[in-house]
Amino acid sequence: MGRDKGVDPFQAGARPVCTSGFRKVEVESKQSRNCEIVARGEGWLWELVEIAGVNYEVAEKLGFEKVSEQFIGECKSKAVLFKHKKTGAEVMSVSNDDENKVFGIVFRTPPKDSTGIPHILEHSVLCGSRKYPLKEPFVELLKGSLQTFLNAFTYPDRTCYPVASTNTKDFYNLVDVYLDAVFFPKCIEDFQTFQQEGVVFNEMKGVYSQPDNILERTAKQALFRDNTYGVDSGGDPKVIPKLTFEEFKEFHRKYYHPSNARIWFYGDDDPSERLWILSEYLDMFDASTAPEESKVGPQKLFAEPVRIVEKYPVGEGGNLKKKHMVSHNWLLSDKPLDLQTELELGFLDHLLLGTPASPLRKALLESSLGDAIVGGGVDDELLQPQFGIGLKGVSEDNILKVEELIMSTLQKLSEEGFDKDAVEASINTIEFSLRENNTGSFPRGLSLMLRSIGKWIYDMDPFEPLKYEKPLMALKARIAEEGSKAVFSPLIEKFILNNPHRVTIEMQPDPEKASRDEAAEKEILEKVKASMTEEDLAELARATRELKVKQETPDPPEALRTVPSLSLHDIPKEPIRVPTEIGDINGVKVLQHDLFTNDVLYSEVAFDMSSLKQELLPLVPLFCQSLLEMGTEDLTFVQLNQLIGRKTGGISVYPFTSSVQGREDPCSHIIVRGKSMAGCAEDLFNLMNCVLQEVQFTDQQRFKQFVSQSKARMEDELRGSGDEIARARMNAKLNMAGWISEQMGGISYLEFLQALEEKVDNDWDAISSSLEEIRKSILSRKGCLVNMTADRKTLTDTKKFVSKFLDLLPSNSPVERASWNARLPPNNEAVVIPTQVNYVGKAANLYDAGYQLDGSAYVISKHISNTWLWDRVRVSGGAYGGFCDFDTHSGVLSFLSYRDPNLLKTLDVYDATGDFLRELEMDDDTLTKAIIGTISDVDAYQLPDAKGYSSLLRYLQGITDEERQRRREEILSTSLKDFKEFADVIDAVKDKGVRVAVASPDNVEAANKERSNFFQVKKAL
Repeated sequence: MGRDKGVDPFQAGARPVCTSGFRKVEVESKQSRNCEIVARGEGWLWELVEIAGVNYEVAEKLGFEKVSEQFIGECKSKAVLFKHKKTGAEVMSVSNDDENKVFGIVFRTPPKDSTGIPHILEHSVLCGSRKYPLKEPFVELLKGSLQTFLNAFTYPDRTCYPVASTNTKDFYNLVDVYLDAVFFPKCIEDFQTFQQEGVVFNEMKGVYSQPDNILERTAKQALFRDNTYGVDSGGDPKVIPKLTFEEFKEFHRKYYHPSNARIWFYGDDDPSERLWILSEYLDMFDASTAPEESKVGPQKLFAEPVRIVEKYPVGEGGNLKKKHMVSHNWLLSDKPLDLQTELELGFLDHLLLGTPASPLRKALLESSLGDAIVGGGVDDELLQPQFGIGLKGVSEDNILKVEELIMSTLQKLSEEGFDKDAVEASINTIEFSLRENNTGSFPRGLSLMLRSIGKWIYDMDPFEPLKYEKPLMALKARIAEEGSKAVFSPLIEKFILNNPHRVTIEMQPDPEKASRDEAAEKEILEKVKASMTEEDLAELARATRELKVKQETPDPPEALRTVPSLSLHDIPKEPIRVPTEIGDINGVKVLQHDLFTNDVLYSEVAFDMSSLKQELLPLVPLFCQSLLEMGTEDLTFVQLNQLIGRKTGGISVYPFTSSVQGREDPCSHIIVRGKSMAGCAEDLFNLMNCVLQEVQFTDQQRFKQFVSQSKARMEDELRGSGDEIARARMNAKLNMAGWISEQMGGISYLEFLQALEEKVDNDWDAISSSLEEIRKSILSRKGCLVNMTADRKTLTDTKKFVSKFLDLLPSNSPVERASWNARLPPNNEAVVIPTQVNYVGKAANLYDAGYQLDGSAYVISKHISNTWLWDRVRVSGGAYGGFCDFDTHSGVLSFLSYRDPNLLKTLDVYDATGDFLRELEMDDDTLTKAIIGTISDVDAYQLPDAKGYSSLLRYLQGITDEERQRRREEILSTSLKDFKEFADVIDAVKDKGVRVAVASPDNVEAANKERSNFFQVKKAL
């Protein structure tokens, strides 16, 4: 239900990529990592904890029989698999000391067509149920729960409903709402709920506008032409309208039964209580067996390769001949693979593509045949694994050359094997990731659930995917005894080179496709309308009016009170405090956070970049990439990359910019972030120094690749995350920090990259000199700050390595702060792209309008998102999302929509927000929920590394614990009066706000006709 957005997995709070086997349990930001881990227990702390056991007498009385019980050392958990004797529902109960408790219920839901029925049902079941008969209990939970995760996922063959919370009472409330929703939803009786799911239609129109998604979908449908994966479970916009209400109801009846369910519990709650809750629901059902149609049949392998040509929407202008895409895709097996083979394929995938130094990735990018990689490598989430790789930004004349290069590189690697250091780096990278189990803000229990479900859903052992130790040790032993070539060459030959089940996809740019698709949609609607009688049209108008009234009528208080919630007494009165000791080493300020990290050291070094010349700002992201992906005098970039992989848990470099409340100048830094085993701390700081001071900016061709890759990435973001592009553009018009960030990651940055491509060829010396100038400007002992998170002993032992690192830094004083007093003009802009949906934004700086920050603003802005915008922009308007965000550092309040069919209509909703607040009626229960939901965001669950990193950011932004306490007290004391008074404040957005839309040309043209020259048009693609 929620949207996934691309994030740097090295950043705190990032969501990991989860697959069923061992591949990408979270292999961080494509940098290699690790410090030569040899075996379990060597350098890793396996803390013994007392785990609550299940009362099997209680389980038996409740109708559950134990199928199997195992201790999973890899996640320090006791796992018990139960079967509900009456219905056949299977339950995995995982107990440990993790306070971030997770529940999930999963149904096998393979579709027969592309009407999107599993996806629409996923949205609909959360729109009211038997026990909770309001419009959207899901939204009430968003408003007033301490949830750490609340969402739902539609896969090609299953639907997952997971929740998580650290508060036990809240957790069981969430579980009860979800169980009632999936088993007894109102939507199967209420045609109006089914009618309003245009949200899915517009979501999928957005998906079908993105070239990479079109490529992936085309490949999957071709690889699986004979089974359920050949249709789109999310829904094809051309087919979605054909779904009938009867089909919708029957799909729920057939698949949403306990006999077809896999249920997961994880965490430190009482295992017996879990079964009590489940029994209340499962006992309501009669005995049954899962429908045979729920089982996915394997796709038989082809005898001959297949080639498919598909078109994708692209903007007019530019050299269309150089905008082709091409990929090779293989179905790797005609049946599920064993876990040992899956693990080996995961390692092979990392060796081939996982780092900038990986040979297949390197060969493709250095060939100059294309701009960026497409294809996700090995994908093992479904019944049968796949492998795909290719290039985008390919000239029409080079398509066959790309195909040949992929095959010849794989052939060469099969014959010659991989470099020894590369194999060692990959082993350490993946092993570090598996053992660290760092899932960012994504609950660990959910990551494990998705891994287990990847086998369990196909009636295989749900325990095995959780146990990586045995296959990992077997792989390492085999490599040590036989050599890596004996392991990986046969895999390349069997699964790829000698595998005839290959699909080659060629994607051709078509500047007319988006408008043709829109015209076809309009034609269908016109034909339907023309076929209707006057009575039909009158009935449609009546039904539409009724639906609109329902959507805009608030739930009655008695219905709202059915949703369980916490009280303010359940909320801690003080914020979560991170232990922070501020000292100095060699005159440099050092922040230390004494936290248990399982023997891992996390460290950041922040360098002030405020002295950087304004014209150098757009080069900063490429400067950061160059530090990690160019070589030194003694090391090629491949050797340096492998060294980072063998000795550390990863190093990343990136800019960080933020406004600071009450200060005119922004906070602007380049942050070098790394992690390692405590015993490799010296290696970590030595490599940080090497990256910062020894890397040479001399490789013109590699830098040109960086520019092409960055341009391709920005173009993808423009299509898939247009709301973030609009947000950045608005911020650039409203504050200096926003302008700086937009220079390094918005439309301005994309325009810079487009011009830089040519400049790399014509004026490389000037670019190389500019990169050196950036280094000279920021690299100073006097302008840096060190942050470390680890246990006390590790922090103490590491000080000598930090001291050496700092001694090696230049001691020169930074140049004076540069003058960056720049903002974009405050005009209304529409960035037009080939798409069928829009991303609509409006924003203003409330501090400039005289507003003084109060903690109630957090509550009010979140409530606006969860009520006014949810109802008007999403439910009534059909957009996938509508958001109100208040950046308390800058004072910018933003309205944004995501995958929105509307443009001016959405802006009108934004402008009416002040009136919504003035007319708002809110009882004590509703206000309490709004406050609790806000505290949930403020107290977001964090792993130790994220706690230390967040503390660093607060320090840079000047936020003290005293201020956090004051804001918390203001949040907890928020009243209806605060909402009413904020109405005048938010009118500043209506009266003085800037508007930016990332939208389709047709929608922008229509808007400019309706409101004369409303938008200034900017073409970006």
